[in-house]
Amino acid sequence: MFGLFKKKTEIEKLQEQYEKLLQRAHKASHQDRTLSDQLMTQAEEIAKKIDTLKN
Repeated sequence: MFGLFKKKTEIEKLQEQYEKLLQRAHKASHQDRTLSDQLMTQAEEIAKKIDTLKN
């Protein structure tokens, strides 16, 4: 309850974007494989940013 107004860190924001992209890529993989591949590459770029921020 006390963390209600706590601002998200940059890493938390990137992790949310990463998870959303993975979900979209999974859904797209059933219909459009090229779109799914594009979303996966975007997710990988975000994962690299997360790794650099953690180190």
